[in-house]
Amino acid sequence: MTTIAPGPAPAPTHSPAPAPQPGPDSPYQSYVYGYPHKTAYHPLDPRPALRDLWAGEDVGALSLYAHIPFCEVRCGFCNLFTRIGAPEGLTGAYLDALERQARAVQEALAAGGGTPRFANAAFGGGTPTFLTAAELTRLCDIVEQRLGVDLRAVPLSVEASPATVTADRLAVLAERGTTRLSLGVQSFIEAEARAAVRPQHRADVEAALGRVRDARIPVLNIDLIYGITGQTEQSWQQSLDAALAWQPEELYLYPLYVRPLTGLGRGGTGPDPAWDEQRLRLYRHGRDTLLASGYEQTSMRMFRRVGAPVIGDDEYACQRDGMVGIGCGARSYTTRLHYSFDYAVDMRNIRGIIDGYVERPGEAFARADYGRWMDEDEARRRHLLQSLLQAEGMPVADYRRRFGTDPGADFAAELAGFEAAGWLDGSAGPDLLRLSAEGLAHSDALGPRLFSPAVRAAMAAYEHK
Repeated sequence: MTTIAPGPAPAPTHSPAPAPQPGPDSPYQSYVYGYPHKTAYHPLDPRPALRDLWAGEDVGALSLYAHIPFCEVRCGFCNLFTRIGAPEGLTGAYLDALERQARAVQEALAAGGGTPRFANAAFGGGTPTFLTAAELTRLCDIVEQRLGVDLRAVPLSVEASPATVTADRLAVLAERGTTRLSLGVQSFIEAEARAAVRPQHRADVEAALGRVRDARIPVLNIDLIYGITGQTEQSWQQSLDAALAWQPEELYLYPLYVRPLTGLGRGGTGPDPAWDEQRLRLYRHGRDTLLASGYEQTSMRMFRRVGAPVIGDDEYACQRDGMVGIGCGARSYTTRLHYSFDYAVDMRNIRGIIDGYVERPGEAFARADYGRWMDEDEARRRHLLQSLLQAEGMPVADYRRRFGTDPGADFAAELAGFEAAGWLDGSAGPDLLRLSAEGLAHSDALGPRLFSPAVRAAMAAYEHK
């Protein structure tokens, strides 16, 4: 989800209140898009060589993720790894470091003797379109020339914000083969945008959408957020209607989360059942509106217009094994290790990590710094979690084929709990594990229940910085 807003953010008049913590019965425990979460990573000692990590891995259908950690403004709800603005020369120096890293990654991938091939690519952040048109051209050149990714031949998804989708940037992205552009709008209501510390004018958002359509990128995704202070079903409907007027191929509906060290505070630190109910009510309203408007639901968050082109596999394509990440906030996944660089939310710490990345010599990119080793149990949890959170569900045969065991035996207690809560679709039959409508609505409570005790402990011990 992209988190840029046009214009300067208002200076806070007080320190943000501590974020409310979800109660044990809250449907909003955690947004689970990748497992294990980065807060479960730890410094690797010794630091393994990338060529050893990728030796023996299947490199015939890799995913690429390039991370650009810059935004014009940091929205109040954002806990992504991104900094506000960039001093003169920093984006160029960052791309220099990205090229050094890409060269080291390519050498590691080629060391195994196979021919690395990429099946899809994504540019995220931060906001990649913070880069100028010339810098976006260079980013594409690095990916193509250093890693051998044919961007015009594979699905390419790019995250953007209304303020940064200028005609010249869009021309570069379209010419280089972008097949999907995700625009972080969040709300068409200006008062709600201000409440989320995301000042923007609707006229500017509409103009940006017009430029995206003029660029003829095949798939437009619009991100919207529900649960903003002051938001009602009526104002939520207005944002839905405004988005639907552009007939986007995809729409993502995100519940608002308020996390530690982000700019948005809420009164109190305890559970907030009223806010939970508001978000559930708005979710159901948005879901029903989109289903009645010709969209199909593919997960709790994602809706695709019926008949729209399907670009790539699904929203979790870049979270599978065989993921190559470049950039200081990107993660890479092999079957044995998930790894990245250090992680922070506080702006001062983020700036320090980015500065360290920019100064890193090429040979230092040949080893992994932070990560988490994956055993068979974690691999099972990851497969079940990411499959079950998709609306189509998980064929039991796929799980048995990969692991040689039955999910009903491996996760008997968890699945029994989901069934008792009414979160499993009993009509799916014994060969398919699929969530019910209420199960999808409670994905952010269901997913964390599949975390291993070790991952829970690591996340609980993580010191937010």
